[in-house]
Amino acid sequence: MTNIILNHQEIEHKIKRIAYQIYETFADEQEVVIAGITSNGFVLAQKIGLVLNEITKSNIILCEVKIDKIHPANPITTSVAPEVYQNKCIVLVDDVLNSGTTLIYGVKHFLEVPVKKFKTVVLIDRNHKKYPVKADFKGLSLSTSLKEHVQVVFEPQNDHAYLV
Repeated sequence: MTNIILNHQEIEHKIKRIAYQIYETFADEQEVVIAGITSNGFVLAQKIGLVLNEITKSNIILCEVKIDKIHPANPITTSVAPEVYQNKCIVLVDDVLNSGTTLIYGVKHFLEVPVKKFKTVVLIDRNHKKYPVKADFKGLSLSTSLKEHVQVVFEPQNDHAYLV
């Protein structure tokens, strides 16, 4: 049985709110890197980037972060060279913060070069972390059992998140 926890309109609203929080945090910056973790994290980063492009004069650089979610210690690659995000403000984006494994390895990757400021974004924070990582901006905090699974689906005009 599935239980819808966010519908399309709610997700759009949360993306807009997160974008404004990012804008307020980095209002004086010339460039901001929005780095989305492969698949849903990158889709979410693109959606946030679209809103940011409407509300800020800052140059928004989109970056896809490829992390092996089964073996997160494997080498991480990005769609832009490290020189592009060096000494820049970075926002790391993922759809769901579950154990924190993916997010903490993503943070570690970006900290291998000097950065100006670093923030994290998730659409849904499940509150089951095994690492000391937090989302600076989140759409929804959700207390779930360890047996439950949160799935975010991005489809044209039908974005939604559900609990299984």
